[in-house]
Amino acid sequence: MLKIFICKFVSDFSFINMRHIHLFFLLLISSVCFAQEADIELKNVNDTILNPKRVLKMQDPIDGVKTMQKLFPGKLYKLSDHNTFISWKCKTCKPLPFTDVNGVEGDQLFPYSEGVATRLLANIDYSNSKGNQFKILAFNHSYYDADGLQTGRFSGGLLGLAKFAKNGNAWEMRSFQPAVAAFGAFSQSPKPKLLQIGEDQYAFTLLHVNGGAGGPFEGYLYIVAGFDGKYQPILEANNYQLTNVSSITWSGSYSVVDDGAKKHFRDIIIKTSGSFSKAAKADDEFEVTPPDEIAAMAKTKKSFNFEIERRFSFKGKSYKLIGNPVVKFSNVK
Repeated sequence: MLKIFICKFVSDFSFINMRHIHLFFLLLISSVCFAQEADIELKNVNDTILNPKRVLKMQDPIDGVKTMQKLFPGKLYKLSDHNTFISWKCKTCKPLPFTDVNGVEGDQLFPYSEGVATRLLANIDYSNSKGNQFKILAFNHSYYDADGLQTGRFSGGLLGLAKFAKNGNAWEMRSFQPAVAAFGAFSQSPKPKLLQIGEDQYAFTLLHVNGGAGGPFEGYLYIVAGFDGKYQPILEANNYQLTNVSSITWSGSYSVVDDGAKKHFRDIIIKTSGSFSKAAKADDEFEVTPPDEIAAMAKTKKSFNFEIERRFSFKGKSYKLIGNPVVKFSNVK
């Protein structure tokens, strides 16, 4: 009713003989009418969509959005700013818990009771040593929003993965996990990047960044891989990135140790490089705790650059820090 009233008002207002005011107000109200047009509806789907043993075959070349529609057969929306998503709800699905790395309080259950918006996050191609071709489609799930928005500063986007293998002129789905874990902020997961961690063994890295309004943004590195019959985070590294702070900043990089010692789950080296300036602390709005490896230096020196190298080795079900980090300082004043 509000939409009809506003748009009717625009129509009537166009007859007023005040051209300049009319043009401005018409554009303003018309934008409201346009925004009101995108009323996002939910389509109920069958609970079989969550079956990890689902069978799906797509013809080559595979289309990511069309494949997403097959996996999550809700209602497709294509809004402005490349905001394409599927709106759906499953009334008969049994919600299962998942982890949000933001540490959100309370039970996190998927599918969301209020409805789901699913977006295509990444389309990743790779081949193994035998020349077999594979494709990973990554999806981002967020809570249903009537305006098609993604909100919640400390709510991550829930990552889902589907793996396909090429067979002739078709792509056959080999594994499907609708919900892995939630990363990022404002219900938007970072895009996973392919990483080879062993012989024909591939994983994904995700840079999870979050922080309060106006405060420091801290970045964690996560590695997700197939293990124990499912995709799951197998490495979490803090102090990987820090931005929006004047006195101290750092960024990280990673590499896989390929020395022939391990066939699978090879060691990971993470290097964090940054700089510190005590004088710039006056411009900081929030107190930042430096990494333990440089805390003593930050108390006694005015400024310096630093590099911290950490080595992680796979132990049990995840990567663990081994040995002591190697720290190098330069330009110390």
